[in-house]
Amino acid sequence: MQLTVTQLTEALIQSYARSGGINHIDGKNLPSKTTVTRLTCQLLQLLFPGFFDDKPLHTSELKIETATLLDAVAGDLEDEIAKALAYAPASASPAPNPRALAREQTLTFLAELPRLRELLATDTEAAFNGDPAALGREEIILAYPFIEAIAVQRMAHQLYLREVPLIPRIMTEWAHARSGMDIHPGARIGTHFFVDHCTGTVIGETAEIGNHVKLYQGVGLVARSLAGGQALKGKKRHPTIADRVTIYANATIVGGDTVIGAGSTIGASVFLMQSVAANSLVLNNECDVRVLTKADRANPAVDFQI
Repeated sequence: MQLTVTQLTEALIQSYARSGGINHIDGKNLPSKTTVTRLTCQLLQLLFPGFFDDKPLHTSELKIETATLLDAVAGDLEDEIAKALAYAPASASPAPNPRALAREQTLTFLAELPRLRELLATDTEAAFNGDPAALGREEIILAYPFIEAIAVQRMAHQLYLREVPLIPRIMTEWAHARSGMDIHPGARIGTHFFVDHCTGTVIGETAEIGNHVKLYQGVGLVARSLAGGQALKGKKRHPTIADRVTIYANATIVGGDTVIGAGSTIGASVFLMQSVAANSLVLNNECDVRVLTKADRANPAVDFQI
C-alpha cells in the first residue's frame, strides 16, 4: 500500500510527541540558527570591512555603511539574545526581564568590537610572521580559515563571559564546520595566536592559552575524562598553555591540571598528561623511523619491523 502525505505527516507528529526535540512552538522559541549564522557573517563584516562584503567599499561610504549594518545587527542580535535568555535548562532559571537584559548585553558586546579588532590584528601578525607561504596580511584575512575561526571564537567568548546561552556555541560550531577547527567559546586565548593549517584542532571549554602561542593541525587540548558527565560542569578540565609555546601536529595535551611552561615546544604526535617546566622540549620517541634504499627492501636479511 502506498503511503500518503497525510499518513506520513501523522507519523511525524506522533514522533514529535513521543521523542521531543522540537522548538518551543507554542511559547518561547529558541534562537534561530539561520539568523545567528547571518549575524555572525555581518559581525565579520564589521570586524574586517571590505573582506567579507559582496561589493567594494569606498571611504566616502564607510561611515554610513557601518552605521546601517551596525543598526541592523543590533536589532536582530537583541532579538536572538532575548530568546536565549528566556531559555532555561532544568538546572537554571530564565532571566526575569530577558528583553531589557538582551538590550544591555547587545550594546556592551558591540562596544567590544574595536578592542577585538586590535586583538585580531595580533593574530593576523602572528600568522604572517609564522607562515613563510603567506603573501601578505590581506591574504591571511581573506583566505586563511584560522582567522575566520578565531574571530568568531573571540566574539563568541564575549557572549559566553556574559552568560548568554546557546548563541556562542551556535557561532563557534558554524566556524567549526567551515574551518575544521573546533574552539569552544569558553576557551581563554591570549594575543598573537596562530594555528597553522587549522584542520582538526580541538580546544576545550576550560583551556587557557597565553600570548604568542602557535599550534599546528590536529592539536587537541582536551579533558582527561568525561565519565563524570554533568558533575564536571564548571571545573577546570582542559590544559593551560603558557606564553610562547609551540605545539606541533597531532599532539594531544590532556587534563585540567596539566600546565605547559612558557617557551616550551611539544613535538608532533606527543600524548601528554603531565605538566612540563618552562623551556621544555617534549618529543615522541616511540617510533624508530629509518630511511632505506629500495635495494634494501629486496634483501630478506633486512628487518623492516618498527
